[in-house]
Amino acid sequence: MRGNLLLEREANWENALRKFKNARAVYEELGKYGDVENQVLCRQRVEELDPSIRYCLYKMGRSNMKESELLDLSTQEGPGLDLLQGKLEAVMAEARLQQAVSLTELEWLGHKFPVKNEKTRVCILKAQEMEKDLLSPTSNSLVADKKFTFYDKIFMAYQDAKRHIRDDLVTAGGAEDMREDLIGLDKAVSCILLQRTIERNSLLVSLAKNRLRHQQGLSDERTEKPTKPEELVRLYDLLIQNITDLSDLATSGRERRIDESSYAVELAARRLAFQAERCFYLAQSYSAAGKFAEAYVLFHSARGHADSALQSQQQLQVSDKGLVKELRELSEQCRAQSCLVHAWALNKAEKAEEKLQKGVASLSLKHESSRKEDVKYLLDYLDKYEAAISVAGSKEPPRIVQVPPPFTTVPCRPIVLDTALNAIDFPSLEGRLKKEDKKKGFLGKWWGS
Repeated sequence: MRGNLLLEREANWENALRKFKNARAVYEELGKYGDVENQVLCRQRVEELDPSIRYCLYKMGRSNMKESELLDLSTQEGPGLDLLQGKLEAVMAEARLQQAVSLTELEWLGHKFPVKNEKTRVCILKAQEMEKDLLSPTSNSLVADKKFTFYDKIFMAYQDAKRHIRDDLVTAGGAEDMREDLIGLDKAVSCILLQRTIERNSLLVSLAKNRLRHQQGLSDERTEKPTKPEELVRLYDLLIQNITDLSDLATSGRERRIDESSYAVELAARRLAFQAERCFYLAQSYSAAGKFAEAYVLFHSARGHADSALQSQQQLQVSDKGLVKELRELSEQCRAQSCLVHAWALNKAEKAEEKLQKGVASLSLKHESSRKEDVKYLLDYLDKYEAAISVAGSKEPPRIVQVPPPFTTVPCRPIVLDTALNAIDFPSLEGRLKKEDKKKGFLGKWWGS
């Protein structure tokens, strides 16, 4: 408590550090005794004191923590970390203001855009610091939830930067040079934001793939949330839309540069890969629903998309080796799955034919009762006196008439009558017909006479 008091007053950092270290030592000793619950509680208190100790060392100048490490401390949760989080945010804001002086331009696709607004510099610098930690080799050890937290903060920083750029465009007026620089900067920030969006959605795809492999028995990794192929189809729809928007934005403008055109070719090759993946998981969803004919066609289409994407990657100057490997594996999976689906479809058709043959063979005009004893209907015993209610001890309810009625044979007209009709000589009825008076002309009367 005395350490937190000194931390809040921001005075005598050395004394506050000593209090925190003494408290940590006490909790470490207490954690060696008692039951398991007491040991867990003491260990939790030790972990809550570590950020305060590191912050005191930073304020005393004994620690060279980067902004990412300060951000890591600010994201930790605990009952005693509320005060520390507010102070860490203030320290990080001050550090960004000092570093923003050196940030004078933003580079994208080999082109540099000047950044003159101080607020825009701070936002871009904040996003770049988090990008370095997120894209570093050590980021593989981070859990997925923490990566998503980084991405959310990167998106917020770039959105704030875009807002400041739009405000500068409004105040720029008729200065063409200034407006052109701001439009180029806005385009670069928007493209970087779309790139990070694609990376985040790709991370979602990889997590969903791992869960789906575990459900199919292809992986030993434990997962909690079940995944369906339809979810991957939706994620690939988002990726295709993102990469289309990025390609349109990168090639927009009055003059298209060579680097922008080559970047659009790379994006088109990646879009083909995403389309192949989407078609593959769409085929899996149809296969799971028992629609084997549609799944067979989709697997063949996915293999064609994968081969086209693989060919496009090989034509690039610098191809993505990881993506090329995934496309080759996808082509083999499409071939294997199409064979399986074809076999399942033939098996299903054969079973349906057998079922139909058995059903036709079992057809009969005689009504077979479902019970061993004969079911009596009141309509068949109208001349006898029977109780209208069921017999005592019997669960069979009384029945009046059978519905629907049983099949019975119906006599049809013999074919002999049709052939005998042609041999009968019927009497002539011409005498009973009325004679029509035909009006004859002069020549007709003379000829008739």
